[in-house]
Amino acid sequence: MKLYEKGVYLINGNELVEDSATALDEIAAKTGVSVTKEQAAQNTIAYGILKEHNVSGDMRKLQIKFDKLTSHDITFVGIIQTARASGLEKFPIPYVLTNCHNSLCAVGGTINEDDHMFGLTCAKRYGGIYVPPHQAVIHQFAREMLAGGGSMILGSDSHTRYGALGTMAVGEGGPELVKQLLNKTYDIDMPGVIGVYLTGTPAKGVGPQDVALAIIGEVFDKGYVKNKVMEFVGPGVTNLSVDFRIGVDVMTTETTCLSSIWATDDKVREFYDIHGRVSEYKELNPGAAAYYDGMIEIDLSKIKPMIAMPFHPSNTYTIEELNANLMDILDDCEKRAQVSFDGAVALDLKSKVRDGRLYVDQGIIAGCAGGGFENICDAADILRGASIGPDEFTLSVYPASTPIYMELVKNGAVAALMQTGAIVKTAFCGPCFGAGDTPANNAFSIRHSTRNFPNREGSKVQNGQVASVALMDARSIAATAANKGYLTAATDVDVDFTKPKYFFDKTIYENRVFDSKGVADPDVAIQFGPNIKDWPVMSALPNNLVLKVVSEIHDPVTTTDELIPSGETSSFRSNPLGLAEFALSRKDPLYVGRAKEIQQAQKAVESDCCPGKAYPELKSVMDAIKKAFPDKDFHDGVIRENIGFGSTIFAVKPGDGSAREQAASCQKVLGGWANIANEYATKRYRSNLINWGMLPFLIPQGDLPFKNLDYLFVPDIRRAVEQKADEITAYVVKGDDLKEFKLRLGAMTDDEREIILKGCLINYYKG
Repeated sequence: MKLYEKGVYLINGNELVEDSATALDEIAAKTGVSVTKEQAAQNTIAYGILKEHNVSGDMRKLQIKFDKLTSHDITFVGIIQTARASGLEKFPIPYVLTNCHNSLCAVGGTINEDDHMFGLTCAKRYGGIYVPPHQAVIHQFAREMLAGGGSMILGSDSHTRYGALGTMAVGEGGPELVKQLLNKTYDIDMPGVIGVYLTGTPAKGVGPQDVALAIIGEVFDKGYVKNKVMEFVGPGVTNLSVDFRIGVDVMTTETTCLSSIWATDDKVREFYDIHGRVSEYKELNPGAAAYYDGMIEIDLSKIKPMIAMPFHPSNTYTIEELNANLMDILDDCEKRAQVSFDGAVALDLKSKVRDGRLYVDQGIIAGCAGGGFENICDAADILRGASIGPDEFTLSVYPASTPIYMELVKNGAVAALMQTGAIVKTAFCGPCFGAGDTPANNAFSIRHSTRNFPNREGSKVQNGQVASVALMDARSIAATAANKGYLTAATDVDVDFTKPKYFFDKTIYENRVFDSKGVADPDVAIQFGPNIKDWPVMSALPNNLVLKVVSEIHDPVTTTDELIPSGETSSFRSNPLGLAEFALSRKDPLYVGRAKEIQQAQKAVESDCCPGKAYPELKSVMDAIKKAFPDKDFHDGVIRENIGFGSTIFAVKPGDGSAREQAASCQKVLGGWANIANEYATKRYRSNLINWGMLPFLIPQGDLPFKNLDYLFVPDIRRAVEQKADEITAYVVKGDDLKEFKLRLGAMTDDEREIILKGCLINYYKG
């Protein structure tokens, strides 16, 4: 695999020319056409699709209107509640509400099914589509029923990726979907486009997760594709089945790219034809000379079976390398865990080594990445006639949709799997985020799913509970299962893959999925449950801010799972205040209490009371601020527009992972006014902060001028936002003195600044 340091031209889809002083002359000689770099940049597939969906008239500053929207049952309640509070009357474009995360309805009494009934009645009232639990995971339904060549889909799940089908899809936090529901736009600068040039054919036994992990391991730490579009091109594309392409494509989220798109061909046309939607196919190829801001060149024939060890998809090794250096790599993983868990619990992987081989406790093939037809058929072929054994090792397989499940039953794959001792279950995303097949304490699970972050899969380090997950391809998971839990690469197994043809039967959807066909019925009453709560009232940004640092995180990357845990907390995502009680609970258990303490002062301001009486600790802080700024009118009868009080956190690089808006909104409802970071891991997390009225401050790497529990004073912050100040002057309150330091806000659109000023997106739309 090669990453180019410069931009690269792709000539006629099959030749690379690195950018140089003579590159354009070389291109003219080869193609007979003279182009500028700017013209060649417009010849990418991504540029064409973005141009068709941009309504700004300026391709440098995009305002995108999507064709369709999709959400699942731990995001759609909050999205619709926000849109309703902002004036929603009907869904203006197709909006699919799937139920694949809280499907089990096993935790928290009636509240999960209450959310589902909320979704069904909203689909009827506002003109949407409702997919009941166990029918399909969100992204498989979108592939089967929503994707279309050249179209764009926005989803409130980070793995919203349908590029292999010719659809540019973006995963974002809920407020961005709210904007689309209110006929507003998705505003971004024109993203860079990184080519992924594929050649060769994967070796027998190598699957899509192997290719994906190889890419992630190469690019993540370098930030090579961060917030850019990955465009898959080259002669190797045609050597991959569509299922294989989908399996690579869905994992591009873990590179931190913005979106993805692939060149399409007759195999993609056949996919649409199989699903009864051949009219949705569109041939997509870059122009004769296309310029890419970077290029990843991959010889597929050289990819080996991969494993991503705890606790990130980028912590990759070949299985061969792991087995050859087993104790050293396991020791490194244990040391990483000490950092991730702040020493609260010890991860013991070296005890998994038996007779020199790594023993695995659990295998899972599931969800939008692993639950595809081809993955499961190949796994069944490897396991046919074998036994997973009667010991600790278990294997669970979750087909990604009921139509896939039905075909696997018809062709015998389900029977072959069940005969081995494996369990085949219904479509469910739970194993991916920690709500299904939770391992035993200190167990080691291998999964063809999307993530293996810390604080997932049942880990509760404050209670001494920890589990760890490695990501692998379904084929190597099956090979490991055939060896009764001893780690084995699929390339080490002698197997003939049968590659049965897929037949799609949409009858199950016709019988169970509610489709309004875009017709709203305002007479339908929305069904609420006792856990579905409105968003609390949120104040506008005051002129001056006093912030208390209530959590300081120095991990290289902080995931959204650490900001708001997944798993059992998912049941509370329809209750903003209830869910907020879990914020940072597995990373910093003291966060919630500390945030609530300083929030008392803000509540006092909002009720025209004295903040110093509500939170006496502030008295000395305010004395120091008044001494340094005698011209500021901070008298006891404080004017609410003049000063605000709240919390902030510092994290080196927060926001990797899920698109869930709750990672930001939970901080907001607890009185958070800002995050301070060296950088933000993803565009979507920074957008979530802004949409919930939180300042996304940046501070240079190095020694911090403040520490946890310090007070910060940010004078004239409202004016700074209004005047688009590039640099913000802030102060650390040190006893009687104030120590100056600088913050930045980074680039913001005018609308984003107005949202910050109003206090949140809901306030912005209320006017």
